[in-house]
Amino acid sequence: MRAGGRWVHLRICQSCGHVGCCDSSPNRHATAHYHSVGHPIVRSFEPGEDWWWCYADELAFEVEGAGPAPSHP
Repeated sequence: MRAGGRWVHLRICQSCGHVGCCDSSPNRHATAHYHSVGHPIVRSFEPGEDWWWCYADELAFEVEGAGPAPSHP
């Protein structure tokens, strides 16, 4: 991780592809990205997780037919 900290889980922005760490991580990059650019929808970037989050509505959801969630190695 570039910031030198640890991340817990990653999220990927569905508007631009930015990958940031979750709110359980020290720097909360995914939420910071939402607040700085306003992209409201992220998807889990973790193996085996298939859920999405809307920051604007504070709502977790799944997308039928979206296919397997992307993940990092």
